[in-house]
Amino acid sequence: MLGPLTISRDRVALKLPSSRKVRALVAYLALAPRALTRAHLCELLGDIPNDPRGELRWCLSKARAVLDEPGRPRIETSGDTVALDLTDCFIDVVEITHAMQTTLGALEPERLRALSTHFVGDFLEGLEVDRSPAINSWLVAQRRRFRACHVAVIEHLVASLTVESDAILGCLEKWLQLAPFDRRAHQTLLNTLAQRRQLREGEEHLAATARAFEVEGLDWRPIRDNWRDAKSRYAGGSGSGGAGAVAAASASLTSMPGHELPTTTPSPRRASIAIMPFVDQLADGATHGGLADGLAHDIITRLAKLRSLFIIAQGSVFALHERSVGPQEAGRTLNVDFVVSGSLRRLGMRLVVNVELAETRTARIVWAEVFDRTLDDTFLVLDEIGNRIVASIASEIETVERNRAVLKPPSSLDAWEAHHRGLWHMYRFNRADNERARHFFEMAVRLDPTFARAHAGLSFTHFQSAFQHWAPREREVDRAFGTAGQSLIVDDRDPAAHWAMGRALWLRGLQEQSVVELETAVHLSPNFALGHYTLAFVHSQSGDPLAAIGFSDHSRLLSPVDPLLFGMLGARAMALARLGRLEEAADWAVKAATRPNAHVHILAIAAICLGLVGRLEEGHGYTALIHRSLPQYRVDDFLAAFRFAADGTALFRTGAQRIGLG
Repeated sequence: MLGPLTISRDRVALKLPSSRKVRALVAYLALAPRALTRAHLCELLGDIPNDPRGELRWCLSKARAVLDEPGRPRIETSGDTVALDLTDCFIDVVEITHAMQTTLGALEPERLRALSTHFVGDFLEGLEVDRSPAINSWLVAQRRRFRACHVAVIEHLVASLTVESDAILGCLEKWLQLAPFDRRAHQTLLNTLAQRRQLREGEEHLAATARAFEVEGLDWRPIRDNWRDAKSRYAGGSGSGGAGAVAAASASLTSMPGHELPTTTPSPRRASIAIMPFVDQLADGATHGGLADGLAHDIITRLAKLRSLFIIAQGSVFALHERSVGPQEAGRTLNVDFVVSGSLRRLGMRLVVNVELAETRTARIVWAEVFDRTLDDTFLVLDEIGNRIVASIASEIETVERNRAVLKPPSSLDAWEAHHRGLWHMYRFNRADNERARHFFEMAVRLDPTFARAHAGLSFTHFQSAFQHWAPREREVDRAFGTAGQSLIVDDRDPAAHWAMGRALWLRGLQEQSVVELETAVHLSPNFALGHYTLAFVHSQSGDPLAAIGFSDHSRLLSPVDPLLFGMLGARAMALARLGRLEEAADWAVKAATRPNAHVHILAIAAICLGLVGRLEEGHGYTALIHRSLPQYRVDDFLAAFRFAADGTALFRTGAQRIGLG
């Protein structure tokens, strides 16, 4: 499918139907992850005035004539669905897709070279289908996707080659041809030329790059600075030829009245992300400012409020979109780590939003989702979808960054990476990992004292030590409060700083002040799932239990696979128990206890709630689990960790006595 569509059997190319719809349909079915309904395929094929199902049957019959073999039908129909079985076939784009879901940097150069040979042209090159906007939109998206895959393969192939390799300059030329405004490609080429002592070529390339970037309004100064450093490192600072052209280009750019080139380099380093405008599949291409643009703007605004990511401003991404620059190419042009793209379409009273998050440098899709909602209230539906998208993006990027940081030697970590290494250990929820997390958070604040999130993470480790009685409580309470204060001093607009302070104030028994800080956190960023969860945690014990249930549900809606999901469920269980809804409380407590990394207090909530409803055998089972790790654990240890009012204390003592924790 890379280049014109080709189908061969026993190395002999088959004659394909002349119908473009048939060829597009074959490709679409080949890439579909599951069987598709006939209604969906009819909609895909486009504006057919009389008999869309008859048109689909005709297309499938033409496809069968090419694909089916004696005793081996390829096109399978079952009821109202259609699927294409190519499990024993080689498909170039499937091979590429599987490779992109691995770590490209871990592939051998030979494997990268083999992958690069598949890219003989654009996806289904030359194929357009009249009066089928859905197919054509799909073709554009797939072409952009596989072009991004090609760039990623070339970039990693370049990284695997030595400077002296005969192939490296050709690969770099191809990289720049595919991504002419990828700053890293230019910098890699200039570094290579400096190491090969080809300084004249480097100067000429820089001059041409400066002119091209200026035409597009892009900042070329980092490339110029990189070239100066490369010459100093590899060529003793000498230069030859072309320097005058570069100097002239530099002078002409910097002397333009009011001309200030922007920079997108964040400090301290955070993961950077570009949110591309969503494509409204039913709108006129010249129409702007509709639901699709509004959704992208909303996501940009909400993500910026989290303050954990470096967000490219709306003007930059919308300007690139206006030039028909695809998401991955835009991500490389803007030099960001991640890019979000999506589409929106209305089907009667339904709104369908497709969204995906991809790594810029590997073209790997990190997360993708389809939201299909009934349009009872357009703005409420968009608000709900926006909430889910923002929370999912933040969570998925944090997971990627944590996993990446874990693979790096500790001595090579910067503040951002040390912070995420700390998060990886923090979410293990045991004493040893909590100490390792504290070590990495301390490293992060030492490397960058202005990193509010690292101070907040350090506060969390002290909170855990106090809550779990892993260290002297009063000392850890004071440290949790002190480090939360440092986080607020650094950035009082960061919701995580107020979240850390809210937890520290709760440890000190100052519930009202704690709630004020936690409410500030969710006011600053309504999509901050941990803020909603901690409000549920505080209210579940001696506050408003109905509010606790609402906060718990909302936190799970925002972050359904959160590492603290056991806490969200446990808070709901405690609130239900206080309301006298004991059977519900027991069911939710068991859900909490079966989550990964659920600590001993969560197991105790399950055991006690089961005791309250008379499910004693189950309750004794959780008591046994608790005593395997902490043989002396009793209800007093449980109550000392939490802050129940008198009625809650009496209720939980009753349940504990019934299952052997009294």
